[in-house]
Amino acid sequence: MHGDGMHADGTDVGRRDHGGSPGRGRRAAAILALILGLVGLAVSMTGVAIQLLPRQFSAGQQRQIEAWEVMRRWQTMPAGQIFPASVSYQLSAQLLQDAAPLDLGALRVSIAPQESDCAKAVTSAAAGAVLRRNGCEAVLRATYVDATRSYVMTVGVAVLPTEAAAASAASGLSPARLAAVRDAVGISRLSAGVRVVRFRGAAARLYDYNRQVSASFTAGPYVVMYAAGYSDSRPRVPVIQDAYSDDEMSSMAQGVAHSVANTLAASPAPPHCPGTPGC
Repeated sequence: MHGDGMHADGTDVGRRDHGGSPGRGRRAAAILALILGLVGLAVSMTGVAIQLLPRQFSAGQQRQIEAWEVMRRWQTMPAGQIFPASVSYQLSAQLLQDAAPLDLGALRVSIAPQESDCAKAVTSAAAGAVLRRNGCEAVLRATYVDATRSYVMTVGVAVLPTEAAAASAASGLSPARLAAVRDAVGISRLSAGVRVVRFRGAAARLYDYNRQVSASFTAGPYVVMYAAGYSDSRPRVPVIQDAYSDDEMSSMAQGVAHSVANTLAASPAPPHCPGTPGC
């Protein structure tokens, strides 16, 4: 007879079943090594993927990059794009006493050379000092007329280093909307603003004019200024005495100025990284 747990050859059944099998141990070690290898590969591939994916900018970094993009446009954008050949604007239905506004267009007649001495592009030494004090880099100017060539205007862009500098310069330059006012002797005058572009030769007779309406406002790091007047040399009759002419002239000037401002200060596309590891 054989005792419990014993084979005929005397082998202890319990000892053989619970003892370590060399083959089974090697398989377990191989599986464990495979798992660890796969985990390592996954971690490695994740790191590679992170390196290859586009870099994610923080909200603060995005704002800085977008501000930089807007700030450099005056240098990278062609002058003909900043000051387009034509600009659409409207006369209000109220002004026309009609049911609908009237669509009109202003035509560009000249782009002035860039003025690096900002004080030379405004109408007073005090205004020039304000621009210089706030770090003005240059003033860009162009001249437009309405389709009937009844009105002529200069639009100017003072380039400041930051939005804060532009706001400071604008507050020291003029009110948001300049209106002709009378001094002690009854002469109609305007506050300091952009100096109109002067012409020579035959063009001087058409476009050499006195300011009748003038204004300035900020758009990002830019101070946008404009001055408009009659193209047929009628400075003797202030435009404030002719409500219709005042509104029509102002509509053209504001339409052109805001077109320029919207081009320069438009929000850029969200910044992204090209995707290379060194980006």
